[in-house]
Amino acid sequence: MPKFRKKSVVIEAFCFARYFPAPDWFLKEVGKKIRIFPDHCEIETLEGIMTARTGDFIIQGVNGELYPCKPDIFEKTYDLVKEEE
Repeated sequence: MPKFRKKSVVIEAFCFARYFPAPDWFLKEVGKKIRIFPDHCEIETLEGIMTARTGDFIIQGVNGELYPCKPDIFEKTYDLVKEEE
């Protein structure tokens, strides 16, 4: 059986918390594709409504799509990209 490696793509993400400085790409979707609650948010995705809890990461994918990711999966899948000088 062949094996595959995930292509290297750069995404934007942040850790969702109750009080946070959220990026503009997240804030512009609040009230449209994102609903904020006291302990979580709900994100409308292509797969349906997904929930992000405090500590989860919110990812903006390569096509602008938004989706949550649990911290343990995020840490196994993504590395921080160093800013170019």
